[in-house]
Amino acid sequence: MVPLPQPRGEPAPVRLLGLAVDWLVVGAGAVMVVLVFANVILHLLGKDIAWVIEFCELMMVWVTFLGAAAATRRGAHMAVTELVDLAPGISRRWVDAAIQLVVLAVLGLLTVYGWHIVQASWGNVLTVLDWPMAWQYMALPAGSALTMVFVAADLPRALRGTSREERFGA
Repeated sequence: MVPLPQPRGEPAPVRLLGLAVDWLVVGAGAVMVVLVFANVILHLLGKDIAWVIEFCELMMVWVTFLGAAAATRRGAHMAVTELVDLAPGISRRWVDAAIQLVVLAVLGLLTVYGWHIVQASWGNVLTVLDWPMAWQYMALPAGSALTMVFVAADLPRALRGTSREERFGA
């Protein structure tokens, strides 16, 4: 198995949080694979586990938002870097940092408004599992807040003028 690239110069608490997120994504993915495979086999035998589809949909939402945080930590999201690349000399770090500040602001809005959605959805329940839908919607503010941590941890490196290639090994 090929190890995932790790960001360089990452503070230890952020690295540990990143590893926890990685393992949550891997664990959730493994649980989904096992459950869906088992349900397919049971379906071939004329049986079914009713809650598997709804549970795996909930897990997929969580994997999506946690995976976004994991990708952000590695600088793996698609990025249009022309603006940063065109900036001459020292202004390059300021353009890179300004972009990260905008990203932090958007993630902050997603976290706050996502939390409002969670608060408003405790009374709604998933059809089969009969769990509050808030557990599914909670992936938005949780994933956004984790992504904010990784962007905020990278911001000082951008301000020091460390290039994306040096920060993420790209």
